[in-house]
Amino acid sequence: MKLDFFQNSLKTNEAEEKTAKSYSSRIVLLRFITFCFIIFFAAAGYDYTPAFYGAAIFLLLIFSRLLQKHQKIKNKMHLLQCRKQILLQYIARFTTDWYAFPETGSRYLTEAMPQGKDLDLFGKASIYQYICAARTALGRKKLADALSPQPPDAAIIKKRQKAAAELIANPALTIELQSLSCLLPNHHDTDELMNQLETSGSYISRFMQLTTYGLPALTLSSLLLAYLDKISWNIALLFMALQFLLSGLLYQHSTNVLRPLFQTHHILKPYQKLFAVLEKENFKSPYLRELQLQLQTDSGAAHAIHYLYLLSEYTNMRLNLFFSFIANTLILWDFQCCLKFSLWKHHKSENVRLWLDTFAEIELLMSLAIIGQVKETYIFPQLLNTTAPLLDATEVKHVLLPEDSAIANSILAHSETCIVTGSNMSGKTTFLRTLAASAILSYAGAPVCARSFSLSRMHIFTSMRVQDDITKGLSTFYAELLRIKQMVEFSRKGIPMFTLIDEIFKGTNSADRIIGAREAIIKLTNPWSLNFVSTHDFELCNMADKQNLSITNYHFSEYYTNDEIHFDYKIKPGRCQTTNAKYLLKLAGIL
Repeated sequence: MKLDFFQNSLKTNEAEEKTAKSYSSRIVLLRFITFCFIIFFAAAGYDYTPAFYGAAIFLLLIFSRLLQKHQKIKNKMHLLQCRKQILLQYIARFTTDWYAFPETGSRYLTEAMPQGKDLDLFGKASIYQYICAARTALGRKKLADALSPQPPDAAIIKKRQKAAAELIANPALTIELQSLSCLLPNHHDTDELMNQLETSGSYISRFMQLTTYGLPALTLSSLLLAYLDKISWNIALLFMALQFLLSGLLYQHSTNVLRPLFQTHHILKPYQKLFAVLEKENFKSPYLRELQLQLQTDSGAAHAIHYLYLLSEYTNMRLNLFFSFIANTLILWDFQCCLKFSLWKHHKSENVRLWLDTFAEIELLMSLAIIGQVKETYIFPQLLNTTAPLLDATEVKHVLLPEDSAIANSILAHSETCIVTGSNMSGKTTFLRTLAASAILSYAGAPVCARSFSLSRMHIFTSMRVQDDITKGLSTFYAELLRIKQMVEFSRKGIPMFTLIDEIFKGTNSADRIIGAREAIIKLTNPWSLNFVSTHDFELCNMADKQNLSITNYHFSEYYTNDEIHFDYKIKPGRCQTTNAKYLLKLAGIL
């Protein structure tokens, strides 16, 4: 089982964490002992013989090496903690623990796209919350855009499918990438980073280059000549004073130029590691290879970002006042950093936006692959090249329902209106949501939970969780009326569409509801529309006999055992013959 893979990976990660902690403790102890001996030999050198100073210096080098090793193991422990977090998230998707994921995508719930709420695309306990593997704001937005009721070009869907399929087959890679991305700030806004690195530099003029390289060369040469008694020390001191003066006069300007390096220092290393992993991976799918080539442009993103990271390290050294004084007096350190940064932006910054956008696209693909990584039964839908709407699903389940308890259903429908009747709680609404959510996942390029799933490209419209709005003076009935009006107006364009209406016009009296529902169904039933309408009004089922329209009846039903109600949640042909409202009222103690 797939759950076993993630649980075993978690055990391995915990063992590595334990080993790393033990190693860290030993380094800390050695560092303390080394420090004590440094003090001892330094004191011995002062009290006895200077020879002990040599031992103190040697131990100081060892102490420095131990500091480096300790920092390295701390970084590894941090990455292992991130990996543990990712593995726990994967394991949570096998239960309902994923409801606690902080990223719900609620920001993408808008009135302009009611499908987001109707189909649980965004918000608490949503598809977005379940599959989101993106860390950056851009990656999350790409995922939100992909979960759209408007299908993209077929070529986009197919290339995403192949890329997601490759990532499904390589969960170790996606775990590594997600673990590294956890080193980035949550919901990291790459736009801010791109804007900072794309600003033009002011240290690349010919004069500034000559000053930055020429003046330190003169200063160091004068010091050497003064040491050799070839020139007066006053000349060397004059050059040093000139450099110190220039650094002081342009200190604020240099700070402004280097500010992006201060602000981005903490995110450069994670990006460098992410790009390095992606550049060396042996991808097979065309789209992943295309994205990899974008990262390999101009000597590669990893190399460029690594250089920028080192430059940010050098820039941070100027915060040490003693170092800043010495370095600026001798070699114009601030000028050197500014010039190198300006040159980097001049040659590399035009690729930054491409590189970050590429990683965000890979985040989208990792999110689309989640379903295949945690579900035992899944399929990449077949996109049909037909102008007339068609949906053929075999044993399809809702992606958010537990796989072992969800009831699968099959349906074949095309250019028709399917009227779905059934008792309360029998599964009508869940079935409609399953079809529409699976269609949207199909258009995003993700797999769906089914034995087989084929569909044509259709624009998806829903009228399900319709509510009144007192701020706008809208009743539930009128709000639903506006939804269906939108469907009718779109249908006049002759563009293939997939509409799902749950309990049509439930907000008004039965007489008006039936009249309005009949007219809406008549207007929506045409050669370019596939409609699913659930209702408790059995009178609508008669439209299949009385109207010259392509209308098919389906139903869900219940059965009773020992005076207890049961549901099989299976869709069946024909109209429903039973009701259970009185039973449920009695069960609730109302009757």
